[in-house]
Amino acid sequence: MTPTVASIQRHPLKSHGREALASVTLTPGQGLPWDRHWAVAHEAAKITEGAWAACQNFSRGSKAPKLMAINAHLDEATGILTLRHPELPEIAFRPDDPEDAARFLEWVRPISPQDRAQPARIYSVPDRGMTDTDYPSVSLISLASNRALGEHMGLDLSPLRWRANFWIEGAKPFEERGWIGRRMRLGTAVLDIVEPKARCLATTANPATGARDADTLTALRALHGDQDFGVYARVIEGGTVAAGDAAELLP
Repeated sequence: MTPTVASIQRHPLKSHGREALASVTLTPGQGLPWDRHWAVAHEAAKITEGAWAACQNFSRGSKAPKLMAINAHLDEATGILTLRHPELPEIAFRPDDPEDAARFLEWVRPISPQDRAQPARIYSVPDRGMTDTDYPSVSLISLASNRALGEHMGLDLSPLRWRANFWIEGAKPFEERGWIGRRMRLGTAVLDIVEPKARCLATTANPATGARDADTLTALRALHGDQDFGVYARVIEGGTVAAGDAAELLP
């Protein structure tokens, strides 16, 4: 039986919330539309203006675990991003509007550790998401692998811990480790699977609460000798992907 796309997820403001999509249209050489379109640069960031910047320049779940409990919704027509967190009132704002961005910075400070560099501004560049890769990428995880890791740990792990774009159902546990260098068709799009995704402390935080409650990294090292979970891919043929579509490895 061919594996399928169980869920499509995007993260409009890097490390600050996720939302599920029914479908998405992919373009060659680009990431998921609006995924990591914005990021929150902290006060110690060293950024070349107008260019992609590495994750260490931004507020993120590995340093601020409570960020992992944010849910998001982006209204593409209006540019309004709505964020929800269990400890904060809902906020709706336009990330590109300076006054709105200032409101957001005040909103997020209570869940930003005081002993870390503080959020300073919202950063973006045209046509380039702030992915963790220095090339435009999308990410995939296997739900069978997530279940197998949870069984190893004796926990029910939410797939949201991994902040992936595509959740694949129907593959064998950890089969995706052998996908590197292969091509995969999702819906009518084709991806080139490039490399594994090394994991950080963000995955130890519960996406419902933002509390660190699962030692995912030690568990991964015990099983595989590394901290890899999921894969990065490039879009090489554009097309539409919908939840329920086939995820087929190509010869």
